[in-house]
Amino acid sequence: MADTTFGPQGWTPERLGRLEGRAYLITGANAGTGFQAARTLLGRGAKVVMLNRSAEKSQAAIAELKQEFGIGADVSFIRMDLASLASVRDAAAEVLTTLPRIDALICNAAIAQVPTQTLTVDGHESMLGTNHYGHFLLCGLLFPRIEDSTGRIVVVSSLGYNMGIKTIQFDDMNWDRNYHPNRTYSQSKLAQMMFAYELQDKLAAAGNTKVEVYVCHPGASRTSLITTSASRLMRFTWWLMTLSPLVQSAERGSWPEVMCATQDGLEQRALYGPTGRMESVGPVGKGTLNPHAHDKAVMQRLWALSEKETGFEWGF
Repeated sequence: MADTTFGPQGWTPERLGRLEGRAYLITGANAGTGFQAARTLLGRGAKVVMLNRSAEKSQAAIAELKQEFGIGADVSFIRMDLASLASVRDAAAEVLTTLPRIDALICNAAIAQVPTQTLTVDGHESMLGTNHYGHFLLCGLLFPRIEDSTGRIVVVSSLGYNMGIKTIQFDDMNWDRNYHPNRTYSQSKLAQMMFAYELQDKLAAAGNTKVEVYVCHPGASRTSLITTSASRLMRFTWWLMTLSPLVQSAERGSWPEVMCATQDGLEQRALYGPTGRMESVGPVGKGTLNPHAHDKAVMQRLWALSEKETGFEWGF
């Protein structure tokens, strides 16, 4: 049944008020949904700090935003490569030095459908390392600042969490035996969701009501995610799909993460995104959350493993 909380049109940025004095941190914000989220927030007067891998693309994105919103638009970037835990630590240290408040950390960056098994510099399968471990560490390092700001953590996942094996392959986290571009990606996005839902549980158990954690997905959106890392066949297939009504603009794809970063009264144990056809396009609201995404035993085991693999303990 469709979510009618925000009416037949769903949530749109028209619901946003002015955001002066608020600061938003977005990973992977120089293109796609992250860039569009930055646009929307800047347009309401917020401060936006991008955490991006490419300095060149970041400078181009900032120039485009300043051209649209004026030279005074408060947008900047800090270089960070989620595939390197050392880079995440360096970037987090710079954020803590330069950003006195974080109203929301939007974990938007991702890589997808990497055609052959690739490992990060830390020895992790690249999609799991980038999408999950990098964000797990970043959120942990910045958590005290987010807590002081009574801020939010927004995890941008994917409907891919429903594909593949629907659990965590603990006996072969790097997929040495059965690597598959789609199924391995799906597990990385499921891991991100499990991190968020387990963090919700840990905050509730600690009586911490200062930080809210939300999970969303962009649906099927015209972004460079597939074209950045996927095989030639997958890129061609995706290009064909983008010509159909089953795919929406990157701007619309960014609305769920902007909503989760700003809207009051949302449920935390939920999955927000498009609610139209196959929940890949259409009005933004609360979608279907399948139980395997918050299997408690799996979430707890993944959390413990993530602390070990990143060398960071949250202290819960």
